[in-house]
Amino acid sequence: MIDAARYQWEEGRRRLESESRDAARARQLADLLEAVQDELRRRIGQRFTLAELARAYEGSEEWVRDVVIRMTHPRARAGIRDTTLVQDAAFAQYARGATDYRP
Repeated sequence: MIDAARYQWEEGRRRLESESRDAARARQLADLLEAVQDELRRRIGQRFTLAELARAYEGSEEWVRDVVIRMTHPRARAGIRDTTLVQDAAFAQYARGATDYRP
């Protein structure tokens, strides 16, 4: 379960990095990523294991979508279609704070 989740998270991180050519879109994606990480922090705290994060990931689609919808600006270049990208990249970054994180 953890390995599969980490694979998805890293794929999201790579996809996010590939979006850097469009500066406005990259900024909006970064804002969405930060909002999802803020919600993650609220849900699981700052001290957690990768297993706890993987469990949170399993049920995160709905609340991540809600965060993205709430944070998307009118005429945005990033939004609901990027939910999976933002979700995976946010979890990839947040995983680095796990007590048992190893690259």
